Amino acid sequence: MTPTRTPTRLRRLCIAIAATALLPAAASTPAYASTSITAKKVVGGLNQPVAFTFGPGNQIWYVEKSTGEIHTYDMDTEVDRRFFTVSGVDASGERGMLGIALNPDYPSKPFVYVYATRSVHGQLRNQILRLTDENGSGSALDVIFTAPASSSPYHNGGRILFGADGMLYAIVGEGHDPSNAQDLTDNDRGKILRMTPSGRAPDSNPFGGSRIWAYGIRNSFGFAFDPETGNLWETENGPECNDELNRILEGENYGWGPHETCSGTSPQNTNQDGSDPILPLRWYTPTIAPTGMAFCESCGLGAASNGRFFFGADNTDEIRRVTLNDARTRIRTVKVVYTHSSEVLSMEVGPSGAIYFSDFGGIYKLVRS
Repeated sequence: MTPTRTPTRLRRLCIAIAATALLPAAASTPAYASTSITAKKVVGGLNQPVAFTFGPGNQIWYVEKSTGEIHTYDMDTEVDRRFFTVSGVDASGERGMLGIALNPDYPSKPFVYVYATRSVHGQLRNQILRLTDENGSGSALDVIFTAPASSSPYHNGGRILFGADGMLYAIVGEGHDPSNAQDLTDNDRGKILRMTPSGRAPDSNPFGGSRIWAYGIRNSFGFAFDPETGNLWETENGPECNDELNRILEGENYGWGPHETCSGTSPQNTNQDGSDPILPLRWYTPTIAPTGMAFCESCGLGAASNGRFFFGADNTDEIRRVTLNDARTRIRTVKVVYTHSSEVLSMEVGPSGAIYFSDFGGIYKLVRS
């Protein structure tokens, strides 16, 4: 089946769709006093800050999708500084500067990582670049990962994040070609990758000598680690159906490939041993275009939010809160807790555990209303 459209956090859709989950809710959760949630603007007037993270000293690090610029914003002094400009960035469609992460030992290891779609010697590449922070400016650009980008401007992925294991995780979209997601022969597209801070494939990865951690991925803009269990959770954009919430397991197949259907992730895209792929724990038709996500640990939003994760939805401008089961392996409930005035893009945990998100013009903090 050929998708009729491409849900995305980076391309505004013409209509807002009221989304409903097809999977039934599990057992009810304990009752809490209702706490309303809203957003407080932290900084506005920005140029497409589609990805951001936090550094020491109340600093926000963010990238601009179209310009290739990396900036820092000091929340105490309200000073914004340009750190570096990556050359050759192609921002057509969903391409551009799409992700940012700091080395876990920053600033003692002063490395800044960004994910960008670039034109390199006349070829489009999705790349992860490592820069060295020298007195507040970027230098010594090093390409630690590179893969062909599709001639289609869609499905480039771009989320990068360090895990507690010190490894860098990244999502690379399948480049608008479902077959890439099932191809394990030196093909990084349609995959979640795990690599060392220098870009090498760790010996502990499931496919010998490969960066691939999980496959069968269509296009994703959000994943985060559960701080209580270390489990990796991911949001996934479907075609005209079946946006997904997934718990990512090492070496597993998440089903996207050349035989997709709208009856759920296609069982025809089987594992190499003939077994079925991992089905999503929640899926959405009509699609909501899920985006960034973040876990709440004492995030200041009340007892009903502690231990939950939040994710954005581009089609509906919403933020939803997810309650997990006691083992934190499945989803009990999903609830809309806030509707923004425009697209919800990245989400991150900031200082003191608060949850922040971005839209195309600024960065915001979730607070009690």
